[in-house]
Amino acid sequence: MSAVEFRVENRIAVMTINRPEARNAMNGAVGRGLSDGFAEIERNPEIRIGVLTGAGGTFCAGMDLKAFVAGEKIDTSGVPFGGKENAVITKPVIAAVEGFALAGGFELALVCDLIVASRTAKFGLPEVKRGLVAAGGGLVRLPRQAPIRIALELALTGDMIDAETMHAYGVINRLAPEGQALAAALELAGRIAENAPLALAVTKKVIRDSLDWKNAESFDLQREFTGPVFQSNDAREGAAAFAEKRPPRWTGT
Repeated sequence: MSAVEFRVENRIAVMTINRPEARNAMNGAVGRGLSDGFAEIERNPEIRIGVLTGAGGTFCAGMDLKAFVAGEKIDTSGVPFGGKENAVITKPVIAAVEGFALAGGFELALVCDLIVASRTAKFGLPEVKRGLVAAGGGLVRLPRQAPIRIALELALTGDMIDAETMHAYGVINRLAPEGQALAAALELAGRIAENAPLALAVTKKVIRDSLDWKNAESFDLQREFTGPVFQSNDAREGAAAFAEKRPPRWTGT
């Protein structure tokens, strides 16, 4: 049984962390499985978007502390946590969260471009309760996605917060009934997968990168990435398909 199951359907890659007996905590096998999965999403031109979820009603409870204490190597360099040592993925990724998304599991969700969660899901950064810190992006990514005082409270107390509250703060895109987060994420992913792959990649890059750009320079900086899109085959195909009242046939070029 694989620690991370991977399947592709309708141009959507679904990665499922599959250690329900350990609340899908990350050990070496999960790290390798996630790295392989993200690499396949990035490599495979038939995949337009990824969805990350967990088996058994839980997203991910973070790092497997038993594996950590035992000295097991948990390599997540293939996971786009951020930083020079981590992989970069240009395609959109949605987190489909049920149950708990804690510590590194919460950081995995924050890595994703969109989050769909069940109304009963819980989120938290409990690292300080174990003498650790949320170094996988929690301390730098959460304050950009939630009000800074809320981010500080979560990181300093280590307490959990419910999905309804996180949705109100704008951290979660959509709420779903319990057990329906993956179905809701797949519906959203299907709508995104219909769009032009080159345009999707550039749109994601500009939105992500522009957070660090000065406002006065933003249009000049984005032109490097957006300019080629207007000259692409997909741009011409999109206009032709509209005029001919037919679905577009994207090539990603």
